[in-house]
Amino acid sequence: MKKLAKVMTAAVAVLAMASALSAAKPKANDAKIGFVGPLSGGVAVYGTEARDGVQLAVEEINAAGGVLGQKLVLVSEDDEGDPAKTVSAFKKLVTQDKVKVLVGSLTSGCTKAITDQSQALKVLQIAPAATAENITIDAKGNTIPFVFRACFIDPFQGTVGAKFAVETLKAKNAAVLYDIGNDYSVGLTDNFEKTFKAAGGKVTKESYSTGEKDFNAIITKIKSVNPDVVYLPDYYATVALVAKQLRANGVTCPLVGGDGWDGLTDNAGDEVLNGFYSNHYATDADSPAVKKFVGNFKAKFNREPTSFAALAYDSVYMLKDAMVKAGTTSDSVKIRAALESNVGDYVTGHLTFDAKHNPVKSAVMLEMVKKNGKLTTAYKTTVNP
Repeated sequence: MKKLAKVMTAAVAVLAMASALSAAKPKANDAKIGFVGPLSGGVAVYGTEARDGVQLAVEEINAAGGVLGQKLVLVSEDDEGDPAKTVSAFKKLVTQDKVKVLVGSLTSGCTKAITDQSQALKVLQIAPAATAENITIDAKGNTIPFVFRACFIDPFQGTVGAKFAVETLKAKNAAVLYDIGNDYSVGLTDNFEKTFKAAGGKVTKESYSTGEKDFNAIITKIKSVNPDVVYLPDYYATVALVAKQLRANGVTCPLVGGDGWDGLTDNAGDEVLNGFYSNHYATDADSPAVKKFVGNFKAKFNREPTSFAALAYDSVYMLKDAMVKAGTTSDSVKIRAALESNVGDYVTGHLTFDAKHNPVKSAVMLEMVKKNGKLTTAYKTTVNP
């Protein structure tokens, strides 16, 4: 009897496992949403945040009944922040997983690597955080029909940083340290310089190469001009290194940057205090949508969400709204048309799309501060388009 009981117990366990595996598989009438981003590598913080934002949105939507009676299923791929791997991940999502709507990638270079394919295959792509100007337009300046983004673009962000430096910080002499091989860094630099000079200011620029670790030589050059502000348009890991070396060399003026600074709170120290950066939303904003999102995200992931999580979360809700308006979860042509005319209030603000599929919405400036001995951010001001 004991042997029989053991056999029956094992059989029940096998059946339970098979049932669980079967339940985990997408059903024929499920609606798939693809995600591609850097879940490992040098900018994994961005990808993980975005993937978690997408996951939270999918779970909330499904808990509320899904979309047009269908459950959303998230299929994620890691591109490691490498454009070549973004292409491979895209091909897998489209050919094997049959994805027709996609959130990703995160950085501008990786996102740009698949926009032509998204267009050719009519895969609806929303880039949560790719801010380079040419993401949604082709070489001739024409809008790419199947590519949208949830974030504002580099020209706006560079302008925001310069206006803040001039109007709030009262800066007249700016220094810029930027990565000459990074489209994001170059784009912000160009527009910061243009706006700052138009306001009557002076700009001194010094460049470095991607992956560089020692910035002391160029810091010596900019220190000699005694800047009122230093603009650092790069990603958090590099910004932390540059800021530490700036402070070690006696440069104490305010530091200003873009949304690539997201992640600094867990990867930097006091060297980034007196630092400010443009971003897509503020976690301490007095908005019901923000409070709900931040509360749910913290409850699920036990951390405060960055803008990458918020933008990706909004991307899913925009897709959901477009699907409902189009009356389909699978016809990317109809969903695209509905998304073009989308108007809504989301975590990152009231949003509409312009003719180039760029969102029309506000930017916020955040300040790096310490609360209870811990580095965090605080809302400083809003800049409207």
